[in-house]
Amino acid sequence: MKEWKIKKTADKNKINELSNVLNIDKVLANLLIQRGIDTFDKAKKFFRSNLSDLHDPFLMKDMDVAVERLEKAIKNNEKVLIYGDYDVDGTTSVAIMFSFLKEYLPDIDFYVPDRYTEGYGISFKSVDYAIANKFDLVIALDCGIKANEKINLANKHNLDYIICDHHTPGETLPDAIAVLDPKRNDCNYPFKELSGAGVGFKLLQALTIKNSYDINKLFSLLDLVTISIASDIVPIIDENRILATYGLKIINNNPRTGIAAIIKTSGLANKNIIISDIVFKIGPRINAAGRIENAKDSVNVLISDDNDKAFEFAKIINEHNTNRQSLDKDITKQALELINNNSDLQNRKTTVLYDESWSKGVIGIVASRLIEHYYRPTIIFTKSNNLLTGSARSIAGFDLYEALEKCSDLFVNFGGHKYAAGLSIKPENFDKFLE
Repeated sequence: MKEWKIKKTADKNKINELSNVLNIDKVLANLLIQRGIDTFDKAKKFFRSNLSDLHDPFLMKDMDVAVERLEKAIKNNEKVLIYGDYDVDGTTSVAIMFSFLKEYLPDIDFYVPDRYTEGYGISFKSVDYAIANKFDLVIALDCGIKANEKINLANKHNLDYIICDHHTPGETLPDAIAVLDPKRNDCNYPFKELSGAGVGFKLLQALTIKNSYDINKLFSLLDLVTISIASDIVPIIDENRILATYGLKIINNNPRTGIAAIIKTSGLANKNIIISDIVFKIGPRINAAGRIENAKDSVNVLISDDNDKAFEFAKIINEHNTNRQSLDKDITKQALELINNNSDLQNRKTTVLYDESWSKGVIGIVASRLIEHYYRPTIIFTKSNNLLTGSARSIAGFDLYEALEKCSDLFVNFGGHKYAAGLSIKPENFDKFLE
């Protein structure tokens, strides 16, 4: 059951002061102060977002190294592979990086892993692919922060990796050329809640600044950044608020070809699109390709400049979304029946369910659906490649990543953040995990 936690009223003197300086009602002043917006300057940045207020990308640890390596690739016409996760954050990240760099790198390609045969993160199969096809550099987006073994394999074959991730790192970082992640313990970047696409955007921002590239070309990609921000449910504060403000303007006034096609197939044409439209309409369609078939379809629609091709790709991912809706509805019904028919499951403080027949592509959605009925941390497992694969979702006030880390010795691998995580476990360790 959800429990409302009412924030304490702010100091009356501060309320009066902010109310006067902003010429606003005291109720609104109190709400702003409760959210840390307690001065005129902070309020100005909150209500009047400006791209000039974006943080210096070179404040991020390893940014200088990453830019230098990317400059080398451009100068030497190296073969570069853009790699990203199969969810919305990952596919928009790939589309952003590919769209920007294709002008400077004639030999560039992208790779999105298959959810069912490769799983989350940098896969051994993708490393083998990059080696076999003689790529010089891989830019990994929205994943890679725990890909130590894969990076070690790449290093043996002189294959360089730049990692752009936003998930919580493990004890030891992968030995990549550069690891960009604001959540690194040794990273002093002032904002920790960027999306994966946001981290990739900061790399391109740094490259643009150092080489005096056209900044407007970079900012034209903010529609994709905004879709990642909304779909990955990162806090829309600080930099994310600035990026989303300008990205929404592009989506509404001058959407790129692929996004325009998705808007049309989503039933959003002639509507002023807001964040919730991305969360519930646009994002799920982009996500559906990776859940049902292959997320390359989503990247193809996002990078397309051809209206007819973009619309065909958009129709394909729309069909995937229809299939996804049917799947997650059926599995959610089955999961709820399991709980409702078992008093022990009903009375637990967490929900952990497993069925080998459930589709790996929708178990994360099912976990979120169950939280709507039983408000508690939830993990849904299915079977994949002889392992039990789980997708976890949390509730406010419970750090899911921290809890899973305490029993990480039972996992083959896991990763994520405080509200969402993915994990895999050997079948023989499942009962221990339940305990």
